[in-house]
Amino acid sequence: MPEHQITEEEVRERVRALLKEAHPDKTDQFTFRGKQFDHGLAWVHFPKGYGGLGISPGMQTIVADELHRNAKTTYDDMAINPIGIGMGAPTVLTHGTEWMKTNLLRRIFTGEDIWCQLFSEPGAGSDVAGLATRAVREGDYWKVNGQKVWTTLAHVSRWGMLLARTNPDAPKHSGMSYFLLDMKSPGVDVRPLYQITGEAEFNEIFLTDVQVPADRIMGKEGEGWKVAITTLMNERTAIGGATARRGGGAIGVLVDLWKSRAPAMYSAAHETVMRDRITRLYIESELLRMTNLRARAARKAGNPGPEGSVAKLAQAELNKRIWECAMDVIGGESLVYEPGFARRRPAANDHPSRLLQAKYQFLRSRANSIEGGTSEVMRNILGERVLGLPGEPRGDKDIPWKNIPRSA
Repeated sequence: MPEHQITEEEVRERVRALLKEAHPDKTDQFTFRGKQFDHGLAWVHFPKGYGGLGISPGMQTIVADELHRNAKTTYDDMAINPIGIGMGAPTVLTHGTEWMKTNLLRRIFTGEDIWCQLFSEPGAGSDVAGLATRAVREGDYWKVNGQKVWTTLAHVSRWGMLLARTNPDAPKHSGMSYFLLDMKSPGVDVRPLYQITGEAEFNEIFLTDVQVPADRIMGKEGEGWKVAITTLMNERTAIGGATARRGGGAIGVLVDLWKSRAPAMYSAAHETVMRDRITRLYIESELLRMTNLRARAARKAGNPGPEGSVAKLAQAELNKRIWECAMDVIGGESLVYEPGFARRRPAANDHPSRLLQAKYQFLRSRANSIEGGTSEVMRNILGERVLGLPGEPRGDKDIPWKNIPRSA
């Protein structure tokens, strides 16, 4: 007999039961979100016992709606633990050991354990498979040496998703393995990289004789690329699939700036041109928002495919155009920006005014077309894997990694 399919009303009843047991307005983040996980309402499409109910991912919007209706305190998953929730959890569920699923998923969702991603290297940015960080098996451990870069939130992370080369004699996509790295391990050196915004959101990581227990490998030895694809596809969906309310987010800031500054700053002709420009950006934002909502409602259980690159590419390029327009609305004052330098996570309340928020986001938006895969890489993925166009010639695809010429 087929298992009973949980209805929308039953999901709402489960949320109400959760709120009776633990209410976000009356308890702390870790307690409430821990209970949410236990009730299967963290990721409803995950299996029972792992924070879910084994139902359609579209039902997650019902959970969010019911929480917003009945609580003033709400949590943004991507603000709490963006890499852990957006990429780490689905990777652990798909490729992790039973120990990893049992011990890590709940703490990912609560935000007790922040996660980071250790893929990019100075000599292998967009070409992740060209990485040189080396892992050598020594008994019950792997000894890791190498360097990673652009590692978001590494300075506050408990766990890192580490991709390292375990077989240099194999072709570059075949000789990698995927590890769960304890960021507190001896030999892990995290150094801040100050950005144009003045923050150190990113870091570079030096790994010197770091010992990783053999049971901390995800997937099979040599199949790191397969596991990495799971992480990357979820990353792009998490970045590009985020949705704000209608008229909210970046476009909301731009419209507010325009309303407060336009009457005093522009001639009639200039105002008409700018009004048309902002209207077009608003329309594009709405199209992307509704597309993401449709995609979320239609999503099936399992990991996303290359189509997630569509939203990621669109989001990155649209964000840049919105904040560029905001700078034009602000005018000459947009040339002044003095944030200071602080090694900290960005926070929602860092920018007390729309003016300061727009200046910051203009600078930060430059990273949108780099992080999670550059816009150029996204276009290649869409061309080859979605549209079926012929790929670019790759002379290094089938030769041993150790024989591929590399810069010193």
